[in-house]
Amino acid sequence: MTEVVETGAVAVGRRARMPYPLVLAALTVAVVVAVTAGIAVGSVRLPPGQVWGILAHRLHPALAEPVWTQVRETIVLDVRLPRILLCGVVGAGLSVCGMALQALVRNPLADPMLLGVSSGASVGAVLVMVFPVSLLGAFSLPLAAFLGALAALVLVYFLARAGGRMTTVRLVLSGVATGEVLSAVASYLIVTSDDPRKAESALRWTLGGLAGTTWDLIWIPAAAVLAGTGVLLGVSRPLNLLLAGEEAAAALGLNVHRFRAALFVVIALMIGAIVAVSGTIGFVGLMLPHVVRLLVGADHRRALPAVALLGAAFLIATDLAARSVIAPEEIPIGILTALAGGPFFLWLMRRRAAS
Repeated sequence: MTEVVETGAVAVGRRARMPYPLVLAALTVAVVVAVTAGIAVGSVRLPPGQVWGILAHRLHPALAEPVWTQVRETIVLDVRLPRILLCGVVGAGLSVCGMALQALVRNPLADPMLLGVSSGASVGAVLVMVFPVSLLGAFSLPLAAFLGALAALVLVYFLARAGGRMTTVRLVLSGVATGEVLSAVASYLIVTSDDPRKAESALRWTLGGLAGTTWDLIWIPAAAVLAGTGVLLGVSRPLNLLLAGEEAAAALGLNVHRFRAALFVVIALMIGAIVAVSGTIGFVGLMLPHVVRLLVGADHRRALPAVALLGAAFLIATDLAARSVIAPEEIPIGILTALAGGPFFLWLMRRRAAS
């Protein structure tokens, strides 16, 4: 029976497709190309070969002969590489969280932003940024963002359930309403701040962006995303069972409510750590899981690694566009993802209505 349910849950896309190893290889190449372009393009343009020469030389001096200036090495290693790596971490984390949320609530429209999770994390982070709250030092911002994300996710979950059931319309409306209220709270905290400099910084941060990234900012979100993705991969079978319905999953021995509660905490931790360093970046977790399901199917054992790679490549490329479109000025990356994700969301709604 287990095999039957899992087969039904992942039956999407058992039609003819590219072999899975080939998909992973193509996505890995996309990440490498995006990383190369992200490091090479900027106010000082660098040849791709020189970019990889600098990186190879840092790994081991014998791997490449230094034929570049010290300034270029500093640009690559201390200015652009941390930002590119953080872009990859954020893109992968948002995509993985979006795919897991869509399975947990059995709704293809679920997304950290649409469900108010990002707005909840923003409220917690803005509180720390605007007011002198630093009880835990460098961990104050990620912890506040995590608590805000978790509170928002739990609130939306309970608002969307009625009579033990949760409909698509109720979930989306609950998430949008909660997100709007929390966004208003974050805006209120910003405009009532006594420090104009902190208020301006917080306002720009809420639009999403990765300017000014340093090596110190990478480790907490990277650890949260790696650990969270590992946990989600470990529970990929229960996630597959949820796609077949709560009753079928419960009949096979899964404690659905406890499982959801545990994964809500994991996802909130990931989103909180991400939002703390990147601000609010919407629609990444909505769009990319659907693209990956078209490529490899709905089995989370195959889809989660693929969506992490695609998310990393997508956000690195989007960040490059944000830096380049009106250079030397920079567009907040959240604006570009919204411009891409808004039409995708409308198309997805129409597609579901037609089906």
